[in-house]
Amino acid sequence: MLNLNDYGIQMWDEDKIAAFRRTLLAWYDREKRDLPWRRTTDPYKIWVSEIMLQQTQVVTVIPYYERFLDWFPTIADLAAAPEDKLLKAWEGLGYYSRVRNMQAAAQQVMTDFGGQFPNTHESISSLKGIGPYTAGAISSIAFGLPEPAVDGNVMRVLARLFEVDYDIGDPKNRKIFQALMEILIDPDRPGDFNQAFMDLGTDIEHAKTPRPDESPIRAFNAAYLNGTYDRYPIKAPKKKPIPLHLTAFVIRDGKGRYLLEKNTDSGLLSGFWSFPLLSAKPIAEQLDLFTQSTSSQLMTQPDLTSFEQDYGLTPVWCEQTFPAVTHVFSHRKWHVTLVAGQVSSAMSPKNKETAWVHPDDFETYPFATPQKKLWTAYQHEKN
Repeated sequence: MLNLNDYGIQMWDEDKIAAFRRTLLAWYDREKRDLPWRRTTDPYKIWVSEIMLQQTQVVTVIPYYERFLDWFPTIADLAAAPEDKLLKAWEGLGYYSRVRNMQAAAQQVMTDFGGQFPNTHESISSLKGIGPYTAGAISSIAFGLPEPAVDGNVMRVLARLFEVDYDIGDPKNRKIFQALMEILIDPDRPGDFNQAFMDLGTDIEHAKTPRPDESPIRAFNAAYLNGTYDRYPIKAPKKKPIPLHLTAFVIRDGKGRYLLEKNTDSGLLSGFWSFPLLSAKPIAEQLDLFTQSTSSQLMTQPDLTSFEQDYGLTPVWCEQTFPAVTHVFSHRKWHVTLVAGQVSSAMSPKNKETAWVHPDDFETYPFATPQKKLWTAYQHEKN
């Protein structure tokens, strides 16, 4: 076991640990939020909620959670789901590798565990896309195993509790907070204990707007008691996302249908449909949407000739201008210029997976958030 003294952290004695557990759980019993996934111990439903809650706020997750379970009520349904329906269920949540990993894990459950969700921490951890936090959450909430669930919220609370002088954003420091929680976790109510920490971290111990005077554990909080609350947690600033300048081509045919293209590359937004996108380069080329490096010589003027050559279409280009669309991913910042055009005949470009789709049928195609923004911007100006 990790020696916390080596990191300048002095652990409490058993009496204080017991008092801390009682205090935190009493607060949780009074104040816990009534959430759909807290009304069940079904590991499948808890798993779905925990994956959705990564990088997404609770208020956003609830309707997604309910629709997902309606569409895929069992692990078998998730394992067999067609890609378009799977992505449609996750449309707008972002970080789409999460749902792909979920399907791969569901297939593992069907193959390796006879369709039954595994009930040990080790076997849960073996599933695709389930890391230490999610494994701890499922193990403790669904099966009552004393396994910590340590995420950024929990690390923030712990950093203030013990004045931890280590960057919570540095992966190598996670073991410190894991060791703290392994000691603190209530062996009789591990699921409630983990969820109490989650609630505390997302509300009273919030990163930007904490209310330390209202914290139920302020009497245990070293940073609060020592007047060093504003120093914790220690966290280095995030790197700025790299800008990428693109052109979206909004091409309509004589029947009011629009040209959509499916991203068939692996990686970010794979499988989603959008207007054709090209990078704004001096020599434009078909954008490898999600692996291309940014260039110091990016330009924002659309290369209409390259589009016509790549797609075998010769639209009548519209002179109307549209507002630029910006979308920030974790590592990229897209700046997208819209260009509109019309063709008389709806030819399908060769060597590309495309479709001519009427807006009434857009709902049947999975669109990521950037495409939704592009359509909104186009509609706003067109009308």
